[in-house]
Order: sequence, then structure tokens, then C-alpha cells
Amino acid sequence: MAAGKIDAIDRKIMAELQADGRMTNVELSKRLGISAPPCLRRVRMLEEQGLIKGYHAQVDSRALGFEVMVFALVGLSSQAEADLVAFEELCEDWPLVRECHMLNGEIDFMLKCVAPDLSTFQTFLTGDLTSAPNVASVKTSLVIRGAKQQPGVPFDVMEERAEAEK
Repeated sequence: MAAGKIDAIDRKIMAELQADGRMTNVELSKRLGISAPPCLRRVRMLEEQGLIKGYHAQVDSRALGFEVMVFALVGLSSQAEADLVAFEELCEDWPLVRECHMLNGEIDFMLKCVAPDLSTFQTFLTGDLTSAPNVASVKTSLVIRGAKQQPGVPFDVMEERAEAEK
């Protein structure tokens, strides 16, 4: 099911589960105003179609001792598809890399890295990232503080758009 073919109930299901992935199907069905069996069928269908990819706990990295967050901007020597895929596969193997995004423009990848301390990040930077095959440049920015961290998508914008198209 393409995003354009989902209906208001599907959008509401995903918005509610995005806000609270631990709610029961009974609670979700009450919020939607539908009975539990069709609600569960819709959730399962959204999962099977890959629109709901999983359920995760949002943890407090600093409270858990991960004091350092860094964004690394990586330039590669080659942008051949095989080289791009090889770099993405490397990122999958590096535990400090929490997000990896390929970009358009001067920078090839932006990595979000989390480490317990600066020394651990420095070891990763010099021992793994800058010495990785095909890596031509790395620029890093240490996060001082975050003002907003909101995963997922803004379903209210989708709902407004769907209403405007009616």
C-alpha cells in the first residue's frame, strides 16, 4: 500500500502508535472508535506492508552514560554505487554510528554517532572512520545540546493535506 492509498483510519493508527507504541490494541481501537478485531487487522496489514517498521523504546543516552553525540560529514573518493553500498555496510558494523544518511551535494554521508566519552569517539574516528576504504574526508561537529528530537513523521500534516485534497 503506497502512502497515498492509506485512509484516515490508517493514518490515525500510525500516529497513535508513533506517539505510544506500547498501547494495547483495545486502547488503540477505543481511540479510533472502531472495534478491536478490525483495528488489529489494520495494524498487521500496515506492518506487513512495511509502513510500520517496528516498535522501539526511546532511551535517554546521556542518563545511560553516553555523553558525546557527534555528527560526522563524510566525503568519499568514489561515488560508484558499489563504493556507496560498501560504506553503508561498514556503517552497519560500527556500533557508535546510530544513523547513516547519504546526502546530495558536496558531502556524501552524514553520520550521527554516540559515544560514552570523547576519547572513545576519537578512537573510532581515527581508527575506523578516517582509515576506512574510500573515505577522503571527515568533518565532525560535537553536539552541545539538542532542542528537538522527534522521531517519525508529522501525521497532522498528512491529515491536513488529505483534507485539502477532498
